[in-house]
Amino acid sequence: QWFIKKRGRAMSFMAVGSFASAALFPVLNAWMIEKWNWQFTWQVWGFLLVFFFVPLAFFCVRNQPEDIGLLPDGEKGDGEANQNISIRPSQPISEVDWTLKEATKTASFWYVLICVGIPALVNTGITFHLLSILGENNLSSQVAATVLSLMAIIGFPITMVSGFILEKIKSNLLLAFIFMMEMILLLLLLMTKSIETAILFGVVWGMASGLERITLNIIWPNYFGRRHIGSINGVAMAVMVAGSAFGPLPLGMGYDMFQSYTQVLLLMLILPGAGFICALLAKKPVKQKSLSTKS
Repeated sequence: QWFIKKRGRAMSFMAVGSFASAALFPVLNAWMIEKWNWQFTWQVWGFLLVFFFVPLAFFCVRNQPEDIGLLPDGEKGDGEANQNISIRPSQPISEVDWTLKEATKTASFWYVLICVGIPALVNTGITFHLLSILGENNLSSQVAATVLSLMAIIGFPITMVSGFILEKIKSNLLLAFIFMMEMILLLLLLMTKSIETAILFGVVWGMASGLERITLNIIWPNYFGRRHIGSINGVAMAVMVAGSAFGPLPLGMGYDMFQSYTQVLLLMLILPGAGFICALLAKKPVKQKSLSTKS
C-alpha cells in the first residue's frame, strides 16, 4: 500500500523480518520450553501479542499513506494536502485499480492464480517428503536438515536482491524464470545421490524460493492496483493454502503406487512446465475505459 515505484525493494526489506523470525523463534522457543515448559512459553507469547504487538500495530501502523495526507514512495504532496489529512492528494504515478470482479474477468488473473498454486504444491510436497526421498538414495536425515537450512540461508540474500530486480524487469518474465528453476530443481532431486548434489539442490532451491517469495507477492498490486488488493490477494492466499495442503498428497500416492519417488517426480515436471507457459501468458492487463467508468 505504501509503495509503487519502490515496491520491489520495500518487499525485499520486509522479508528480512520473515527470515529473521524463521531463524530466531524456533531456537528461542526450544530454549524456553526446555528451561520452563511449553505452557509457560505460550503464555509469554500470548502476553506479548496482546499487550505489546497489538498496541504497536494499532497506534503505529496506517493502512495507506493517503489516510494521513501522504503519497506513496515518500513523494511530497502539495502544502494543503499535508496540512489537512482529510484531503487525499493524487498519486505520484498512474496506477489503475481493479475490483476483484473486474480482475476475474481478465485471463491474466487466472494465469497468475495458477502460478501461485503450483509452487505452493511443489515446494510443500518436496519439504514433507524430502527425508524419504533422500533416504531412498541412502542419504541421512542430517543431509536433509542441511538442505533445508541451506535453502533458507541462500534464500535470504536472493530475496533481498529480487525486489530490486523486479523494479527493472516485468514480473511475469521473472516468474517464468522461477518455473524454469523449479524444473531444474525436480531434475536435480531425481539425481541427488551424493552430499555434493544435495548441496547443489539446496542452493538452487534457495534461489528459486527467494525469487518466488517476492515475485508472487508483488505481481498482484503491480497488475491490479492497491485499492482492492485485500480481496484480490485473499483469493490468491486461499489458492496458496490449498496448494500447500494438497502438496504432499501426489508424492505420497505416487510412492504407494510405484514404490519409488522417481516416477511421480517425473510426472510433477508437468506442473512447473504449465506454470512457465502461464507466466509468459500472464501479461499485465489493460483496463478498458468502459470498466474504468463503471468503477
